[in-house]
Amino acid sequence: MRKNENIIFVIILLLIVALIVIAVFFYRPDSAPQSIKNLSSVEVREYKGEDLSSIAAFRENSIKGPQYVNISNYKLEIYGLVNNPINYSYEEVLRKQNYEKVITLHCVEGWDVTILWKGVLVRDLLDDAKPNINANTVILYAVDGYSTQYPLQYFYDNNIIIAYEMNNVTIPPERGYPFMLVAEDKWGYKWIKWINKIELSSDTNYKGYWESRGYSKEGNLNESFFG
Repeated sequence: MRKNENIIFVIILLLIVALIVIAVFFYRPDSAPQSIKNLSSVEVREYKGEDLSSIAAFRENSIKGPQYVNISNYKLEIYGLVNNPINYSYEEVLRKQNYEKVITLHCVEGWDVTILWKGVLVRDLLDDAKPNINANTVILYAVDGYSTQYPLQYFYDNNIIIAYEMNNVTIPPERGYPFMLVAEDKWGYKWIKWINKIELSSDTNYKGYWESRGYSKEGNLNESFFG
């Protein structure tokens, strides 16, 4: 009986040694689990053969200077004439279907920039809030008190995004972080930055910051921006 026990012990010991040898033989340092490290994005200056402007090529002309948003408590509020008011966190917006497009911003001061924008469709956000049948106007507000308005149909007739990236990098605070409206075919003052509220309204007479100072409510590029 003692002899059998010794044999079993020797067999188990040999198996353990064999497993150790196999583990040492097949182990490779580069096969060990590695922690994932995020690398900074790099700004692109060309997209599908088209030259892009630098994200630093803008002039500072905001009403209160660059705004620095604390993203940990940031909310994008959609309210007013909606059946489902929503408060999106920054990450919740980013998880929605995203789109990218090269669009040129034309400022009334005479300069322009061509940028690769990435963001989400405004109408997707509005659809989640379920606009009321009486809603016909969309008013966008920024954290610095700036505002501008659009007909609701503008966002359903066009693929208009609020952008969170430009030229493959996160929009910096100077450009409107966390979100900037990419209002194609509109003058630059309609491209509201630092968006934190979107109100659906029936007030077609509402005028935003520059509109109330004599600028065109429509802001169409093919028309005068004043009056």
